[in-house]
Amino acid sequence: MTPVTSTSTSPGLARFNVLEEHAAHAVLLEACASTAWARRLLAARPYATAEDLYATSDAVMAELTPDDLAEAMAGHPPIGRPKPGDPASAREQRGMAGASEELRAEMLELNLAYQERFGHVFLICATGRTGEQMRDAVKERIGNPPEREREIVRTELGKINRIRLARIVEED
Repeated sequence: MTPVTSTSTSPGLARFNVLEEHAAHAVLLEACASTAWARRLLAARPYATAEDLYATSDAVMAELTPDDLAEAMAGHPPIGRPKPGDPASAREQRGMAGASEELRAEMLELNLAYQERFGHVFLICATGRTGEQMRDAVKERIGNPPEREREIVRTELGKINRIRLARIVEED
């Protein structure tokens, strides 16, 4: 007997595939603030599987211009200061929720130094990381050359996008 494999689309992905264009565009912009990224993902609908959506997201991320990356990063608050009313950032930065005042103050100082050096917020896929791990990452990355840091940011943004897309397509 041959194994049965499922090729059915998840309910969340099926809903996303048939969303009216304006609504789907808004959903994508909530995941990533880059309009170029959102337009390209929208244009590739429908997706047969979530993996197809993630692969398209990764391919588009690899091609974003520096201006597109800047637009995407502008949608992310500094670590330790999620935007009020932004459940995604609050959920993703949960590792800072119980941080001491000392750690919060240190992260604020490091965020400002990073922003001064690179001209944008420190971006890291914070999901599952502790406040100390995020602090250590900014300390490590602040010495990077700008070109290297831009590629790290691109990678981190891709990870965040996958997590946020998964929340969209895995909904029942």
